[in-house]
Amino acid sequence: MTDKSTVRREIAADTMIVAAILLVTSGVLHILQGIAAIGNDQVFVVITDYTYEFDLTVWGWVHLVLGIVIALVGAALFRGGLWARTLAVTLAAASIVVNFLWLPHYPAWAIAIIAIDTAMIWAVMTAIPRSARH
Repeated sequence: MTDKSTVRREIAADTMIVAAILLVTSGVLHILQGIAAIGNDQVFVVITDYTYEFDLTVWGWVHLVLGIVIALVGAALFRGGLWARTLAVTLAAASIVVNFLWLPHYPAWAIAIIAIDTAMIWAVMTAIPRSARH
């Protein structure tokens, strides 16, 4: 008979592949969002008098660089290595912070990415590698 925590960890391990897919997808979407902000500042709404006010081109570069790194780590997460899991959690946390600061420009998208990043952190942190399960 298995206890609930073991079942939860096995479910999380099985969703590690989903976390990797979501991480790659999130990275690609960050890249596209960054390109849109760099290429045309008129794509996003500019809010004045916001505490964390930056030029949209700067935000575009932040999203572009973060997106490239997130996509690469997401691809590495398919292998399930400890370093990839550690970087995935760190980058998902950084993505949460960046999207929190991005809220006034594109709130629905920022909230969706924050939710996806939170789910990825849960899946990666509670998963046990397949070799340790057997």
